[in-house]
Amino acid sequence: QVQLVESGGGLVQAGGSLSLSCAGSGRALERYAMGWFRQAPGKDREFVTFINFSGGTTYYADSVKGRFAISRDNAKNTVYLQMNSLKFEDTAIYFCAAGTIEAVGDYNVYYWGQGTRVTVSS
Repeated sequence: QVQLVESGGGLVQAGGSLSLSCAGSGRALERYAMGWFRQAPGKDREFVTFINFSGGTTYYADSVKGRFAISRDNAKNTVYLQMNSLKFEDTAIYFCAAGTIEAVGDYNVYYWGQGTRVTVSS
């Protein structure tokens, strides 16, 4: 079992930056690819980014490419999401995920965090 706890959400103005963290416990996160998904009000949960076991390969949704950066520190069992140039449409609850990468665009999630809210004011 893996437990994931996100932190770092909050309110930020458009154009600003925010950094999220996801701390894992229960099993070493290095066994899993890690990622972030988000769910905006009234919308389905959507993929944001994923990073492989070693941290050497990353994948991003087109909507965040060039603005967001995922990284991980396996020694600290933590994955990070740096969000820059935030837009109003980035407003959502952000969920940390642990799973596998089958192919580009094909990610299996085995564990979810409880989510952290990000609100971007226009």
